Amino acid sequence: MNVAGLMSALMAQCVYRKANNMNAKTTKRKQAYKDTTVNEIAQRILRIDTLETRKSDSLDFHDCAVWNIKEALEAAFEAGRKADH
Repeated sequence: MNVAGLMSALMAQCVYRKANNMNAKTTKRKQAYKDTTVNEIAQRILRIDTLETRKSDSLDFHDCAVWNIKEALEAAFEAGRKADH
């Protein structure tokens, strides 16, 4: 391979790595937004303090009214719709 071909291959590899790094940052940012939104909905609407598993039935299982579940699902749907725009 000549010098020009080698330089071209190195530049392509650099662009590829940078794009992957940007995708990873975007994915992490989207995941953080999703986690924050879901936790906020659980706390505000369902009155669930945390969505972390605590390995205790009294802490991990909750009674929720169907109208609260509906409201939470609608809030999650709306958040997803807004995130896409």
